[in-house]
Amino acid sequence: MPPIELHGGKHVERKTTSIMKACEMVGVSRRTIYNWLSSGKIEYVRTAGGSVRIFVDTLWRDPNHAVRPAAAPQLWHAEGQNQV
Repeated sequence: MPPIELHGGKHVERKTTSIMKACEMVGVSRRTIYNWLSSGKIEYVRTAGGSVRIFVDTLWRDPNHAVRPAAAPQLWHAEGQNQV
């Protein structure tokens, strides 16, 4: 994952994890992770191959008091849902 530039020209690497590893890390089901993704409570990136990688640092933050905006929920389409 390429570094992200912060204010002042500093770069930081953000660690990502798979949906299943995220489930294990926080002790919730896959459905809960999908719900968090669609509501914007956690941030993620979609790889070129279409996989979802979750930013680990967003798994433990308080989603009601986020310092930075969460990922845009319209980018996520859960599998099995009917698309209108």
